[in-house]
Amino acid sequence: MTSTTETGGVTGTLDKDYNLIWYVEECLNNALRLETFIGDAERAQDGELADLFRKAQSDSRKGAELGKDLLRSRLTS
Repeated sequence: MTSTTETGGVTGTLDKDYNLIWYVEECLNNALRLETFIGDAERAQDGELADLFRKAQSDSRKGAELGKDLLRSRLTS
């Protein structure tokens, strides 16, 4: 039985490497999207919700930085 799951043969990128790249991209996209959510909450004068989104944005930025650091170390080794 042959596998129908992409493991790097088509893309030239192993799943684990692709997953790391995807993770960084999604963290960055999430940080951008949350900027809109923060603005929406602020316009609605909902400070509690804006604070929640700021915390989530900070976590997304941290995740992106951790992922970029790991990716950088793997690309230079």
